[in-house]
Amino acid sequence: IILYPQMDLEYTFTQMVYLLRSPSKVYKLTSWRNQTKNQWARDDPAFVVIVCFFLAVASVAYGFALGNASFSSLFRLILISITLFVGCGICVATLGWWVANSFFRVHHSHSVEQQVEWMYAFDIHCNAFFPLFVALYVVQYLFLPLLLSESFLATLIANTLYAVAFSYYHYVSFLGYMFLPFLRKDRVTSMLYPIGFIGLMYILFIVLNINAARFALSFFFFL
Repeated sequence: IILYPQMDLEYTFTQMVYLLRSPSKVYKLTSWRNQTKNQWARDDPAFVVIVCFFLAVASVAYGFALGNASFSSLFRLILISITLFVGCGICVATLGWWVANSFFRVHHSHSVEQQVEWMYAFDIHCNAFFPLFVALYVVQYLFLPLLLSESFLATLIANTLYAVAFSYYHYVSFLGYMFLPFLRKDRVTSMLYPIGFIGLMYILFIVLNINAARFALSFFFFL
């Protein structure tokens, strides 16, 4: 059961600011917490609760801005947004947890084997998702009239915004695994490889004049 007294809101908002300005500080705080509590994952549900609240507010804002303001439509948008955040998070966390434990761990014959906690892998997804939320929910919303126009400039700006947001997602995820002392750093760097694919998709979308903002929002709205 999630109770308000259990949630350290000040610490959570501090982490969110760090994720936008200096994400490595979040994982330094995580390392210090591990030394005192002997676990890498958060024991506080506040981060997930606040992100879900932000998603609900953003969904309502987009519904009104793009002409889907009925109660049923807004409820559907909120449900889809939170389901995507949690559902994709479960899939990404499970994949990262399995890959890290199967291929990245340092094995010592004379010490206790350490493993990546699944909940920590989910925390990494949450950390990486928040800057993406700011870029693709907040910033995009503020510039909707420009980004949804038919001009090439709109396509260029929208695609750059999406490319930066998803690249930053992978960078923050990479940092989360890099800070674990029992993982091989040379192998963890492979988690940055998807950024190269994002770069290729960015060029392809520009060449084909596909607006990433219009493309993404068309799954939820008639544009």
